[in-house]
Amino acid sequence: MKKLCLFLTFVLVFSLTSCHGGGKLVGFDVPSEFDESKEVELTFWAKNDTNITQANIYRKAIEDFCKIYPNIKINLRLYTNYNDIYNDVITNIATSTTPDVCITYPDHIATYLSGENVVVPLDELMADEKYGLGGTEVKFDSVKNGEIIDKFLKEGKINGTQYALPFMRSTEACYINKDYVEKLGYTIPEVLTWDFVFEVSEAAMAKDENGNFAVNGQKVLIPFIYKSTDNMMIQILNQKKAGYSTDKGEILLFNDTAKELLLNIAPYAKAKSFSTFKITGYPANYLNAGQCIFAVDSTAGATWMGSNAPLIDIAEDQLVKFDTVVKPIPQYDTENPTMISQGPSVCVFNKEDPDRVLASWLFTQFLLTNDVQIAYSQTEGYVPVTSKAQSSDEYKDYLSRSGEDNDFYYNVKLDATKLLLDNTDKTFVTPVFNGSASLRNAAGQLIEDVTKSVRRGQTVDETYIDNLYKEMTSLYRLDNLSPTNAKEGKKDLGELPKESKILIASLISVWTVLVFFSVYSAFKKKKDLTK
Repeated sequence: MKKLCLFLTFVLVFSLTSCHGGGKLVGFDVPSEFDESKEVELTFWAKNDTNITQANIYRKAIEDFCKIYPNIKINLRLYTNYNDIYNDVITNIATSTTPDVCITYPDHIATYLSGENVVVPLDELMADEKYGLGGTEVKFDSVKNGEIIDKFLKEGKINGTQYALPFMRSTEACYINKDYVEKLGYTIPEVLTWDFVFEVSEAAMAKDENGNFAVNGQKVLIPFIYKSTDNMMIQILNQKKAGYSTDKGEILLFNDTAKELLLNIAPYAKAKSFSTFKITGYPANYLNAGQCIFAVDSTAGATWMGSNAPLIDIAEDQLVKFDTVVKPIPQYDTENPTMISQGPSVCVFNKEDPDRVLASWLFTQFLLTNDVQIAYSQTEGYVPVTSKAQSSDEYKDYLSRSGEDNDFYYNVKLDATKLLLDNTDKTFVTPVFNGSASLRNAAGQLIEDVTKSVRRGQTVDETYIDNLYKEMTSLYRLDNLSPTNAKEGKKDLGELPKESKILIASLISVWTVLVFFSVYSAFKKKKDLTK
């Protein structure tokens, strides 16, 4: 009996130890010296969207960095989307097997912070005299304090603490088939408006006597396709100065302005003059096949847009030649245009070995050097996040050569890049808190569900929208993100990973067995005494 209890106690202790990865971390103090005689091995998770050029830039950055610090080895793991990175990090938090450095989004980092000491706060590291930005002991030309674009840097600040550095930045653009717009009798305005885009889209639905769409002579046409409906909802609310959320995590999304937007979209969705990426498919493919007039996607997606795009993803016989115009997303207030700022950031995960964390921090800084920033920004319509890179002669020369070829200097890619450079002061970001990623998903799902419903013949009215609000609140557990919880710092991690559920079930089983045998032992002992 005693041996069994000892064994079960051991199982319990082992389970708890496994759960916490061998002990609880308590913050991070910057070491006074980095031990370069010590071998350090890091893991770096990044997303490259199947772009081999981007993957090679990561590999070259690792190679160059490890030449400077030969005691550091870095293992690269590539993903095709950020959600997979997010899901894997969440799962690995439970077993303390997170990567050392990760390309991710601030919304995702806010959820990582629900774990204790998971992500390293960067304020002290950034300011450290030796190993901080531009530090005296950093062995490469590190970016200095003040050289990261302030608007981009602030995106990585959560609850007043810097948890991420920006890596690249983009916004959204509207890629337009100019030929079709003019064929329909319209002229593209200096500043696009939602009314203009919907009006042209509606006009484009006219068909000829053979049942083909008159503007393109094809059986297929979806004039307006939006890739990220979460961004669509968020940006419209911002343009109309309506609520979305607060820094404290208060949910303001489900308001009358959002309801008005959904009701306005419904008839265009029903007529199929408007659709989304999730419902229809990739906007660039329809645009390049002459089956779309207005395609809204990230400026980072510019290399797929237009009939001369270097990354065209349709068969050559489907391609339609047209003149592509790049504009900021449609606006409601043309005098005060606004657009979202987005793009990947870099965070460092806490580990028990301080040299491992410091090595991760040094590599994070290396990703902001000119060689990496300029090379990566040239692969797509991204913008470097440092003034140092943006003001360099190399980058200025790159921007000045738009249209020299349809690959490296592809004019649509360069136009998209300049769009963000010219409008950085007009960009905004949404508040980041634990649950902000779920709120973003809910914002996009509202538009997706309305579009699907009207196409299925359902009535979309105020009652429908009210019920939809309730469904989204429940589906994304937004009722757990109440103002009270936010102010008190209460956190909702969402559904537990499978491994955590198994562990909890195992612990409950162990305790149940322990209690049973304790009661049984006491009962047996008492019975023996009465004999």
